[in-house]
Amino acid sequence: MSASPLGRGRLRRLSALVRKESFQAIRDPSSILIAFVLPLILLFLFGYGVSLDTTRTRIGLVTEELTPLTQDLSASFQASRYFDVAISRDRRLFEEELVLGKVRGIVVIPADFTTRYTAGNRPAIQVIVDGSDPNTANFVQNYARGAVANWEQQRQADVASHTPAIAVEQRFWFNPELTSRNFLVPGSIAIVMTLVGTLLTSLVVAREWERGTMEAMMATPVTAVELLTGKILPYFLLGLTSMTLCVLLAVFLFGVPFRGSVAALYALSAAFLIPALGQGLLISTATKNQFLASQLALISAFLPAFLLSGFLFEINSMPAVIQWITFIVPARYLIPSLQTVFLAGDIWPMFAKAISVMLTIGAVMFVLAARSTRKRIG
Repeated sequence: MSASPLGRGRLRRLSALVRKESFQAIRDPSSILIAFVLPLILLFLFGYGVSLDTTRTRIGLVTEELTPLTQDLSASFQASRYFDVAISRDRRLFEEELVLGKVRGIVVIPADFTTRYTAGNRPAIQVIVDGSDPNTANFVQNYARGAVANWEQQRQADVASHTPAIAVEQRFWFNPELTSRNFLVPGSIAIVMTLVGTLLTSLVVAREWERGTMEAMMATPVTAVELLTGKILPYFLLGLTSMTLCVLLAVFLFGVPFRGSVAALYALSAAFLIPALGQGLLISTATKNQFLASQLALISAFLPAFLLSGFLFEINSMPAVIQWITFIVPARYLIPSLQTVFLAGDIWPMFAKAISVMLTIGAVMFVLAARSTRKRIG
């Protein structure tokens, strides 16, 4: 059966809208900038410039007595790949450097260390850290404790009668190197898609409102659904293209493992673009101004995706009210899913839940955007 004249007319109008929007996106330098140049900049920043791996932290090691035992312990700190060690006999030489931030901690091996250790008592080792940077302070404290524990375990292993009865074997799943780049880069792809979807859509549609071309299109027989569909399809494909470029760079340039399937990757990305594009359309139709649209897109899309998605900050550590707000942030569902696709593989029960929530949020966004256009279907 052939399509009805009404159906063919709708298809022609939709096709014309998609072509018009595609040509406009290609001719617009700002669209190319946001879709391809800005994602590359962000990806390189997160891949090379941002790292949560605290390695080669400079500390001051104070040995108040020189004995074979304290020298052996000092060598244990110097051999650690996590510390850059400066050694002195007087802690006062490091106190000013700690205040200035030149060293991140001071480890003091006291003068009575050898006497107390050989007598069977547990000598105390003092660790002084700069509490203004809690993450680094905890790192120095924990790894100093670990260096001492490793040294003591090695000494006990050298004596057969004191061989430890229990050996702890650690194993890290999915990211055995504990490299922060392996989960920062997949998370940054979600940030990139937020910018491409929401910021780009809000700007180009708001520009049409400013120029008056939107009113001209609304005066045609085009329906609200056709208008919105024609607007989002080119930028939907542009978002998937930008995502593909980012994934290729993540795998072949940054060396992030990709253990999932391409089908899961595109299913998650496509589901995420629906609320991102819908939010951009809603912002543009509500403001009709490029500057205001860009500010609202950054505040309502980029910042929540960056701060409230679990990308850098653990959601469970946030106040309860903020945790409830994160449920309406689409990036909350995409970021852990992308990290799973890259590092663990396909876990479809998790993906299905994330996709359904993102599509639900997207449906709400498009309903609100359609009402905001105030397009009367004649």
